[in-house]
Amino acid sequence: MLKRTVIVFVAFFMVLASVGWSQYQSVLDLPKQRLALQQPTTLTVPTGYTASRLVQELSDRHWLDEPFKLKLLFKLQPELTKLRSGEYEVRVGDTLETLLDRLISGRSVQYRVTLIEGATVKEMLASLADNELLEKTLSATDAASLSTELGLNVDSSEGLFLAETYYFERGTTDKELLLRAHRMLNDVLDKHWQSRDITLPLESSYEALILASIIEKETGLSSERGQISGVFIRRLNRGMRLQTDPTVIYGLGERYQGNLTRKHLKESTPYNTYRIPALPPTPIALVGEDAIFAALNPEPGKALYFVAKGDGSHQFSDTLEQHNRAVREYQLKRRKDYRSTPEAN
Repeated sequence: MLKRTVIVFVAFFMVLASVGWSQYQSVLDLPKQRLALQQPTTLTVPTGYTASRLVQELSDRHWLDEPFKLKLLFKLQPELTKLRSGEYEVRVGDTLETLLDRLISGRSVQYRVTLIEGATVKEMLASLADNELLEKTLSATDAASLSTELGLNVDSSEGLFLAETYYFERGTTDKELLLRAHRMLNDVLDKHWQSRDITLPLESSYEALILASIIEKETGLSSERGQISGVFIRRLNRGMRLQTDPTVIYGLGERYQGNLTRKHLKESTPYNTYRIPALPPTPIALVGEDAIFAALNPEPGKALYFVAKGDGSHQFSDTLEQHNRAVREYQLKRRKDYRSTPEAN
């Protein structure tokens, strides 16, 4: 009788052990289970989001059967509870393992915003203000106040952000984004400044940035950046005025209403390159890396003038006589008031 009882107990415990092992294995295999969702969606994980909250959310959304097993899994493998905040894609066919991998690695949904080449700080700020995905923390409306808010220790922040496409997570602030764009500008500018031709008539990387901004505003075709840079470099070398409309327009600010007049060209401002024999005091727009490269790598040649053809390209001339002929050919037929100067873009 005792022997039979022992056998029964042994068999009972063996069954329990088998069931326990099966349950244990099912917990370990849980990450392979597909999430039960019918269409792609997003899962927002705020700061302080706990593993217990994730279990509850997966249960509430009916994405996971037997959520208690996930609690057990987290106890067995606590490294799976190190969730990072963010906004995450959840796709049809995802497994629990796929989702946890995203949450732990922080591969959240990325949005993008582009800082436009040739835009001013005012235009850039207005564009960022319209972006609903960025958290707004800045109150600046111009280059001077933005410099103060970002702690840049310069009078003007004009041109101090690299024109580029930036990816960011929801909740990123406008300040964080602009500081990143500023760091990238410094990195790109320093890289090209270090490899420059030291005979260029530029005393600092900031002067190179100023020139790059003028090139950016004057360029209609990207293939002409180097040629336009060459014209300006040769003018600087000869002590000639740059005589470029975009700088005058920038100096006029809101007074410019779309028509640049002879009176404007005679006005004395720090940005009127028809009056000053040098670069203006600050950049006049945001620039991309290509404009910086062009400013520090001008194409060789003899051209001192260029005129817009009306199709985005320019006619380059070595002499004033050639330039005046180009003006008559490409501009006077269309604009009776056209001056023998580069056309603003």
